Amino acid sequence: MGPSSDTDRTFLREAIELARAGAAAGAGGPFGALIVIEGRIMGRGQNRVTSTNDPTAHAEVVAIREACASLGRFHLTGATLYTSCEPCPMCLAAAYWAHVARIVYACTRDDAAAIGFDDAFLYRELSASAAERRIPQLPLLREDGVAVFREWAGNPSRIGY
Repeated sequence: MGPSSDTDRTFLREAIELARAGAAAGAGGPFGALIVIEGRIMGRGQNRVTSTNDPTAHAEVVAIREACASLGRFHLTGATLYTSCEPCPMCLAAAYWAHVARIVYACTRDDAAAIGFDDAFLYRELSASAAERRIPQLPLLREDGVAVFREWAGNPSRIGY
């Protein structure tokens, strides 16, 4: 990942302040995030899970959505995600899907677990087979689903990602 810099510390402090402000305002949990490209903040996010009744409204996802909207693209190539806490599996996956170049965070997942945000069960679920997971999964109508995939793959005007 490379060494940290004063720039990293500055942006990370801003993400931490977003976390503090969002939690104090009752927007959601104590999490804040920034997407920065070439030294410019392209997206800001605070956890908004409880204020929007959206379990996906984590600070990192909110910041990624804002950055993509402001840039008019779905890839954040070259971006740094600054976040007040180590990303949960959903947010980490979102960073990978967005092609974020690096992640800089303050608190660890263990720090989050100590105040009741324990993602360990998600990590266990993801490493388990589908049959062993807590939420039952039933594969069905595969041929119909694959037909849609084939149609999309054969569409010359599709936008790949």
